[in-house]
Amino acid sequence: MSDASPALEESDYRLPRHVLPRRYELTIEPDLGAATFAGDVAIAVEVREPTTEIVLNAKELDIDEAWVTVANRRTDCTVTLDAERERATLTLARAIEAGDAEVHARFRGILNDKLTGFYRSTFTDESGEQRVIGTTQFEATDARMAFPCWDEPDLKAVFGVTLVVSADLLAISNAAEVERTPTGDGRVAVRFADTIPISTYLVAFVVGPLEVTDPVDVRGTPLRVVHVPGKSHLAPFALEVGAFCLEYFADWYDIPYPGDKVDLIALPDFAAGAMENLGAITFREAVLLIDPEQSTQTELQRVADVVAHELAHMWFGDLVTMKWWNGLWLNEAFATFMELAAVDAFRPEWHRWAAFTNERAVAFSVDSLASTRPIEYPVRSPADADGMFDVLTYQKGASVLRMLEQYLGEEGFRAGIRLYLRSREYGNAETTDLWDAIEEATGEPVRHIMDTWIFQGGHPMVAVDAAGDETTFTQRLFRFLDGKAAATRFAVPVLARVGGTTHRVLIDGEAATATLPGAASGLVANAGGHGFYRVRYAPDLLAALRPAIPDLAPVERSLLVDDTWAAVLAGDTDAIDLLDLLRGYQGETDAAVWSTMAGVLGAVDRILDGEARAAYQTYVRDLVGPALERLGWEPAAGEAELTRQARQTVISALGVIGADPEVRARAREVYADRRTDPNVAAAAIGVVASVGTADEHAQFLERYHTSSSPQEQLRYLYALGAFPDAGLAQSTLELTLTDSIRSQNAPFLVQLLLQNREVNELAWEFVKGEWAAVNARFPDNTIPRLLGGVTTLNTPEAAADVERFLADHPVPQAVKTIEQHLERLKVNVALRQREAARLGEALRRA
Repeated sequence: MSDASPALEESDYRLPRHVLPRRYELTIEPDLGAATFAGDVAIAVEVREPTTEIVLNAKELDIDEAWVTVANRRTDCTVTLDAERERATLTLARAIEAGDAEVHARFRGILNDKLTGFYRSTFTDESGEQRVIGTTQFEATDARMAFPCWDEPDLKAVFGVTLVVSADLLAISNAAEVERTPTGDGRVAVRFADTIPISTYLVAFVVGPLEVTDPVDVRGTPLRVVHVPGKSHLAPFALEVGAFCLEYFADWYDIPYPGDKVDLIALPDFAAGAMENLGAITFREAVLLIDPEQSTQTELQRVADVVAHELAHMWFGDLVTMKWWNGLWLNEAFATFMELAAVDAFRPEWHRWAAFTNERAVAFSVDSLASTRPIEYPVRSPADADGMFDVLTYQKGASVLRMLEQYLGEEGFRAGIRLYLRSREYGNAETTDLWDAIEEATGEPVRHIMDTWIFQGGHPMVAVDAAGDETTFTQRLFRFLDGKAAATRFAVPVLARVGGTTHRVLIDGEAATATLPGAASGLVANAGGHGFYRVRYAPDLLAALRPAIPDLAPVERSLLVDDTWAAVLAGDTDAIDLLDLLRGYQGETDAAVWSTMAGVLGAVDRILDGEARAAYQTYVRDLVGPALERLGWEPAAGEAELTRQARQTVISALGVIGADPEVRARAREVYADRRTDPNVAAAAIGVVASVGTADEHAQFLERYHTSSSPQEQLRYLYALGAFPDAGLAQSTLELTLTDSIRSQNAPFLVQLLLQNREVNELAWEFVKGEWAAVNARFPDNTIPRLLGGVTTLNTPEAAADVERFLADHPVPQAVKTIEQHLERLKVNVALRQREAARLGEALRRA
């Protein structure tokens, strides 16, 4: 799991511990016009043993001067920079003894355009002038690009930040502003209060021509939204979510918010979704600024999710932090878990846990590969740390936490979390510390159970059989390819429901038997759908379950579809059996279930061509059409938001996958009108794009540039990836390498073109031909996401070409992710070879 050169050992990435930081006094002077910055830092340190050498991190910095003071006595240093190890070594003119000291440095750097470290973000104001923002993104290991520091998560320290900026600019850091002093040259020195002890990756500063909303008082904590001028009307929803979540988390954790203020900062350019800097949380505009009246249910939920996720981190991640990057999953999985819990409490009618079924399906898919990884694995280099930001960390991690919570009970689980946080606040922790705290609170063998899920990859297929009242649960590792021989075992916490009674069963070995009265006549083996395992019912149990499908919970109905689709991918079930199962869902009304079904229907469509595809389109119209007849095109007064979401999914499935001519015609009418429900408008945009003309392509591009809504902008931008014409696709691809499309968004548009079955080969040739330009322009962390699109090139020839190219052009920040892409490509090739002909024949006969 490392890109490390054999010449570099783990010690080359970890700093020595003979000098440790305690407090930084940091001053930064950015020049936004020149895209440069200068700074100085005084770091109070504890010297643990006499030394003539201090080693800390620095990357792409010029350190002009460094010295150490002990009891006001100055000792000058020689500075040696090591670019490969991202270090600065300060060699002292004379040794210093153990005790307190202060390390000083003056340094300079560049405000880069790669959306990492201290970087430039730009926007065009109402007068047409381009304006510049200086902002930071330090996770995982890029604080060292902004100032010399001990850039490791367990080396927490207090930060006192001062920003020297033009008097007309807004300056923000982690803590509240406490002093503003004119410097006599048109600038001001803005000093901020000291932070609590935090890791360097959580430090933030933002400078620019920005505006801020009036603060909302949340139990004494001021909450604000920061944005570019003219967008204050898009801030109220985020403020509502933020205020709710700050109170919800303070109560859930039973610990007050640990900072002195919260700023939610919307940035025009941001490579991730958001970043949990204590008190100064940064976001992409589209996941913070929103008009609820002009947004889809999915877009609104996305904003609530991201705000909740980042605020959950203020406690779990910021107050208590992992010791090293191998524990990143603990931060991100738990924040994802808490995001879902908070949004479910914020809007119960959204049924947030049901919607999560479709998000964790992606994690299930990756985790079904031989190239999956444990949730936690050894991390050596910065690239190893970058590789942890994936669906296994977030979605699988949150899923196993939810599985544990439901098995133990919510109160016992929460008691364990509170114990964990209280005992380690302001410090650091390992994964096992969490399990031990929950085990102490519940008396259950939590560490034993969770070690099997955290330190080994994959998940089980649980086969269920019943004889009378005796039910047998047998596990084997589930894999799409070559999984049957693997001997991996999990301690599987099962919730099984018979009638109205739910039973706890722990499969701690190959099999477990439980007495479940009445199981033979009806059993749900993943009650509530919380378990991160696949289920395969014995034929008689499946036959007993089928008539009860409409009575299952939506999550359970979704999982039955997803489990069956997984079995098709693994070659355990024929695709025609899947389509037979889906016929039983014609009366489906739940938005989450329709989302699962639409994803499966779209995946099947990719393996069919010609007459077989035409026959399949008829099947899709017959399956989905009745739902649109029930829902109609116009929302009813007082209609639930999830009904609107279901309508969007159904229209999209009929118009794109089902190629329904009436739906396509109506979609063009809706698109032209633009005065309809946003969910219907979004569906219409996608349908029109799937058969779009050159004129419509030009209109989409124009609306992307002129829309005042961040969400509508992205609707039109990403819809460009669905146009089927090769010439239009080529022009879109070329635009991704220009300033016409922000570098944060361009990789995802390329990914969509790679997934477009009409132009995916063209898109792949573009990626190969422009590989150097793609890597130069796009943020490093987006390259693996872009390459996820290659998994749909499902012919043996294309797969071989992809594998050859990536072997010659490695992606060091995502070695494991690329391995997973290649294996998933093989799975899709095998699916096409195995199923296309026989499924097509069955459809033509039907």
